[in-house]
Amino acid sequence: MKFFVDTADTAEIADLAATGMVDGVTTNPSLIKKSGRDIIEVTKEICGLTDGPVSAEVVALDHETMMKEAEVLRKIADNIAIKVPLTVDGLKTCKALTNDGTMVNVTLCFSANQALLAAKAGATFISPFVGRHDDNGFDGMKLIDDIRLIYDNYAYETEILVASIRHPVHVLESARIGADVATMPPNVIRGLFKHVLTDKGIEGFLKDWEATGQNIG
Repeated sequence: MKFFVDTADTAEIADLAATGMVDGVTTNPSLIKKSGRDIIEVTKEICGLTDGPVSAEVVALDHETMMKEAEVLRKIADNIAIKVPLTVDGLKTCKALTNDGTMVNVTLCFSANQALLAAKAGATFISPFVGRHDDNGFDGMKLIDDIRLIYDNYAYETEILVASIRHPVHVLESARIGADVATMPPNVIRGLFKHVLTDKGIEGFLKDWEATGQNIG
């Protein structure tokens, strides 16, 4: 499974990239706002921190303007994936960009039927939102399971990019189902490292090592 980091904080991306945990980055208008930086400037910096796809989202709602915005965004770097909403105009834009050789991430997916439409439009990635799905009384993991089954049934190449991940259990279940990518805030990626027995083991080893009075190097 590939790990994308869901942030526009370049310091966080650089720090996590050093661990080998960053296969790509996803951004959205809210994350750009949180960064306090110009979208072109920060996206270009992010693209320099990873060789993997960097999702940059259009904000227009009509196909024609989406295409104009996509043209600006995809000039930033070769690893840009244009992010479009799962609407009729979004899928028109997806089809046009895919035909032109541009990676496309179709976002705000909340049903398996929507995911099927995105795959038929040639999306590189589909982004089902599991956390928001759970918040509204649905089963986010069942959504991922259904999409995986449908894509496998018809050998669609669109990658399932699980989004709106809230905690490590979402990551575990996504991996068990066979999702292609999990995009996570930095704190969730860091949470994957943590286990009480690991902490206790380190504590015990250090205590015993101190008692030996030795020093390595």
